[in-house]
Amino acid sequence: MSSRRSPRNVALLLSDEHNPFYSSPYGDSRIDTPHMQRMADQGTLFENAYCPSPLCLPCRAAFTAGRHVHQVQAYNNSNVNLSDRFESWGAALDSQNVHSVMVGKVDAFAHSSKLGFSETIVPGDRNFPGDTNISRRPMKPRPGAADRSSEYGPRDDPHPHDDCVVDRAIQWLETRAPTLDKPFVLAINILAPHFPHYCRPELWEKYKDAEDLPLRGTDQASAQHPRAIESRLHFQTDSFPESDVKGLRRGYYACIDYVDQQLGRIMETLNRMGLDDSTNLIYASDHGEMLGQFGMWWKCSLYEHSARIPILALGPDFQGGKRIKTPANLLDVQAEFFRSTNAAMPADGAGVPLQDLPEDDSSAVAFSEYHGHAASDSAFMIRQGPWKLIYHINAPHQLFNLDEDPEELENRFESEGSIAAKLEGELRKICDPERESERADAFVAAQWDAIQRDNLPFEIYNQNISD
Repeated sequence: MSSRRSPRNVALLLSDEHNPFYSSPYGDSRIDTPHMQRMADQGTLFENAYCPSPLCLPCRAAFTAGRHVHQVQAYNNSNVNLSDRFESWGAALDSQNVHSVMVGKVDAFAHSSKLGFSETIVPGDRNFPGDTNISRRPMKPRPGAADRSSEYGPRDDPHPHDDCVVDRAIQWLETRAPTLDKPFVLAINILAPHFPHYCRPELWEKYKDAEDLPLRGTDQASAQHPRAIESRLHFQTDSFPESDVKGLRRGYYACIDYVDQQLGRIMETLNRMGLDDSTNLIYASDHGEMLGQFGMWWKCSLYEHSARIPILALGPDFQGGKRIKTPANLLDVQAEFFRSTNAAMPADGAGVPLQDLPEDDSSAVAFSEYHGHAASDSAFMIRQGPWKLIYHINAPHQLFNLDEDPEELENRFESEGSIAAKLEGELRKICDPERESERADAFVAAQWDAIQRDNLPFEIYNQNISD
C-alpha cells in the first residue's frame, strides 16, 4: 500500500465497557448519543466489531502490543508476572517521528513509564498486584460482588477521573498540538460507562424511562450453558433485586450519554483548532457489558453483549455514511494509527487498518478469546459472515447464526456440523485452542502461587489521577 503525500493525525476516544447496542448508531432510539450519531452519519460505522478479550487488562494489553491476548499472555486483571518485552504502539510510532500521547487509563502489560510513549498524561496504571481473584479452578464467588447491585444513581461528581482526562486532552490539543511539526496519535482513555453506574443528577432524571428489565433472562437455553452459570455464580448476580437491575440499567444509559458528551467536547476542539481536516477521529470501547442479558452482568463472556464493541471513524480518510459489514477488531484500530500517520506497522501486528477493511467480505474473520475470572476454562470465538462459533474448553461448543438469531438463543453446533468445522478451521489458523488453554492454566497457576507465596493483597484499580 503506497503512502499518502501527507500523513494524518489520529485522536482516539476509548471508553470502557460500552455495549454498542446501547447507542443510537447501533439501533437504540431511547438513548441520546448525537455525537456518536454524527460520526456514523458523516463518517464510517463498523457494524460487527469485537474486542480482543472481554476483560480490561487483557484487552488493553493486547491493544497496546497489537497482538492477540494469548501471544501477550495477559490473561486476567492481575499484573503479576506480566512481561514487558513487547513494544507498545506508542514506542513504535515515536521511533518513526510520530508523536504518541497516552491520556488516562493504561492498564497494559507494563507500567506506563516503561511503554515508550512520547508523552503520558495523568496515566491510570493498575496497582500491583491487580486483581487477585483469578483462580480458574476452583472457580468460586467473588467476595463482595453482590454489593455491586446497588452501585448506581445520581451523584454530584460521578466522573472525576474522566472529567480530568478529557480536560487535559483538550488542553493538549489547544496548546501542544499546534507546536508539533510531525503527526500525532492522541489516545484518550476514560472509565465510563464501566460500573459503578453513578451519573449526574440531570442524566439520571433524563433516563427514568430506561428502568426496565433485560429482554432475555435466565430462562433461555444460552443462560444455562455452564459458562453462563459460572459467571452468575462468580458475580452473585442471581441475588440482584429486580429494583437494582432496573436501576443499574437506567444508570448505564446515563453513563453512555455522558460519554457522548465527552466525545462532543473532543469533536468541538478539533474543529475549533482547525485540526478536523487533518485528523482521523475514532471512537471505540474496550469491551461490552452484558447488562443483565441471560442474568449475566459486566463482561467475561463471549456472548455478543460482552464481546461486541462500537467502532466509529470520522475524518479525511473515512467516507461519510458508510457502514462496514466486514468483521472488525479493536486491534484494527491500533493498526489504523500506523496507516493514518504513514508509519510502518510492526511486522507481527495482528490488526488490519480500519480504512483498508473491505465493505463486506464474507470470508474475513473476527477473533476474540477469554481466559480470565468467572470461567473455569478458556474459550475462543470466531465470527465469519453471519456465523459465530464459541469454542469452549471442557464445555459444549456454541454456534449461532447472528443474521437469523442476533440474540444468540439457538445453539446450532450439532445441526450445522460442516459450518462449525469450517469455523474451527479458521480458529486453528490463529491458534491451537487446547494448547493455549494449557498455557493459560500454567501461567495463571504461577500467578496464583506468587500471590499466595508473597501474601499479596487484593487491589482495586487505582485511578491515579493528579494535576
